[in-house]
Amino acid sequence: MNASFDWAKGYASRRMPVFGNNVVSTTHPLGAQAGLRMLWKGGSAVDAAIAAAAVMTIVEPCSNGLGSDSFCILWDGKKLHGLNASGFSPAGWTPEYFRGKYGDDAKTPPVRGWDSVTVPGAVASWVALSERFGKLPFADLLEPAIEIAERGYLVPTAIQHKWVGAFGVEALVKQPGFSETFLPKGRPPEVGERFAFPAAAKALRKIAETRGAALYGGEIAEAIERHSRDEGGVMTAADLAAYKPEWVDPIAQDYRGYTAHELPPNGQGIAALIALGILDHFDLAGLAPDSAEAQHLQIEAM
Repeated sequence: MNASFDWAKGYASRRMPVFGNNVVSTTHPLGAQAGLRMLWKGGSAVDAAIAAAAVMTIVEPCSNGLGSDSFCILWDGKKLHGLNASGFSPAGWTPEYFRGKYGDDAKTPPVRGWDSVTVPGAVASWVALSERFGKLPFADLLEPAIEIAERGYLVPTAIQHKWVGAFGVEALVKQPGFSETFLPKGRPPEVGERFAFPAAAKALRKIAETRGAALYGGEIAEAIERHSRDEGGVMTAADLAAYKPEWVDPIAQDYRGYTAHELPPNGQGIAALIALGILDHFDLAGLAPDSAEAQHLQIEAM
């Protein structure tokens, strides 16, 4: 490969370029190491991505979790594949349910608690991607996350800031189980303080042993239903059992010699494609990148 890249192009950066046949990039080095570990074992890029994603639920729990949604656009060398693993609503979420519970406030969905939680799709996406594009046994992919959750890790600066800010700790301390899980000493962990996640390690072991089935119909699903019921929610094990991620065809928009791809709705990627389609009608290249005029056009397009 001819590495003729213009390093002076765009904005100046103090970061050094990274070269390699394979690269795994995450916001925590343990996530990247987990992905590289799979590649060293002969795994595919998908194996690496799953291992890294699993670790991120442990080392950056303020932004990732086993209850997350998941989205993927993947090029297999011949075709572009899309996977939408956003969570479905529980079957009990009817208009009558919300009107009966919230009255006049039913049009404004709650932002905390079980009435704001959809069926988790992330683990199902890991299983689907592993089955279709993985090379290693599924259980191998979760080994690094389980190890880190059991032994703990030292919380870095950026993630500690997210722990305090992104979590919105003051709003979440009233949620059952939050403080016991994420505030083990009654507060967010300090920078450099060890944080272990044994409950997540236990869940990940069950998920690894059953290829995700424990979350979508086994022990974990039953625990989710019990907790939901005890706290006034309506999610059931049947909701979890009914969940399947969706393989979809990405949608595209040509823009000045390039083609951008996004997942179709219900994902929000279509908004970026619409904005590019609008901007294609303007001489954006004739404006200074950070000028008020350029910023105005981009903001209005969005």
